[in-house]
Amino acid sequence: MRIVRGAEEGRRTLLLRLPLGETELPLAIRKKNAEIFGADLPIEQQVRRVLDDVRREGDVAVRRYAKAFTGAEYDSLEVGRDEIAASYNHVEPSLVAALREAAEHIRAYHVLQREHSSRSFSERGVGMQVRAIERVGMYVPTSPGAVYPSSVLMTAIPAKVAGVSELIMMSPPGANGVMSPLKLVAADIAGVDRVFKAGGAEGIGAMAYGTASVPRVDKIVGPGNIFVTVAKREVFGSVGIDALYGPSETIVIADETANPMFAAADLLAQAEHDELATPILLTTSEAFAEAVSVEVERQLKLLPREAIARTSFDARGGAVIVESIEEAVALGSEYAPEHMCLLVKDAAAVAKTVRNAGGIFVGDDAPESLGDYTAGPSHVMPTSGAARYASPLGVHDFLKVTSIVAVDAARLREAGPAAAAIARAEGFVAHARSIELRLQGGEIDGAAK
Repeated sequence: MRIVRGAEEGRRTLLLRLPLGETELPLAIRKKNAEIFGADLPIEQQVRRVLDDVRREGDVAVRRYAKAFTGAEYDSLEVGRDEIAASYNHVEPSLVAALREAAEHIRAYHVLQREHSSRSFSERGVGMQVRAIERVGMYVPTSPGAVYPSSVLMTAIPAKVAGVSELIMMSPPGANGVMSPLKLVAADIAGVDRVFKAGGAEGIGAMAYGTASVPRVDKIVGPGNIFVTVAKREVFGSVGIDALYGPSETIVIADETANPMFAAADLLAQAEHDELATPILLTTSEAFAEAVSVEVERQLKLLPREAIARTSFDARGGAVIVESIEEAVALGSEYAPEHMCLLVKDAAAVAKTVRNAGGIFVGDDAPESLGDYTAGPSHVMPTSGAARYASPLGVHDFLKVTSIVAVDAARLREAGPAAAAIARAEGFVAHARSIELRLQGGEIDGAAK
């Protein structure tokens, strides 16, 4: 594990981020995409071409690109209720029970969040009306060796708690065109209304524009690969989106009292996500960093996804030695990671000083991995520094506010003259007259004064 010394060196090396557009695709993917598009196009151009085709051709384009990218062929984009019901037969009962338990924890948390979210109110004739978004599309990714039923629960349950009328799930099927039974069971438990089979930009396009099979949604949520992320950025405006998600990232802040085994395990839990994940340790103790490095190497050999985790560590992982825990928190907050784990003395007090993080995991007994599955808050969190201004996915992402103005005559007389004066100062005489007509009971000189 690479170890660097000092905050400035940490900023220059391990904590340096590349912009989204500078992501380099593996050579094999570039070659395949060049065959599909007839040239080695930039990611943005590939995505725009897919979206344009889906907007024009609908289902036909979705199926064509699904076959081109994955080899999967299927006649119907929608997964039928019979297939969803049958999926329970292909999942271990103990795992179904675990998914149901996770759903209970996630639902309970978001019910509390809903109770503390914005509520409709009216005072002195003005207020706001809070309603759930009517139709939401959620994207659930698939990657080699990973199915992510947890992401189904973490995305769908906040939407249903918020009161979304129709929630559809879009997710790539296997090479045989069949959706993972585990994913379907999770969707059923979470209350997803309809499930569709498509991935990448074509899946995002189908939800954004609508096809003969896929209804057009009002908002698209959920993480995905670089093509999904760029597609969400491209369709924003036609529909709403939650955020643009990048690879997983974790910062572990530890002092000399921490357990190196726990710190290494927390770092590896993120490193095994994919080769682009970022696992970083910030610590005041060089001896501790060395001990964690030894533990990382020992635990790597125990992982089925060792190659992925090792690539992540070699490319983006490591430790930064800092002067104090205060400096570690400041440096971590500056980076604004998706996850920040605090393995320090008096972790609860330190947590209050963190300015930016998608989620804060406080102390030895609160590992980030628990947050991935059963703690309660959604594990769909801001990445790439977005925690400086964004929040984890939650009930608030599925609500919208409508302002209400229902003042009476007395309130109009109180607030109207100032409004009319400002309107005339801006040169908007019609705005002013709209108010003044009412103030004068409809009797006003026809000339614009």
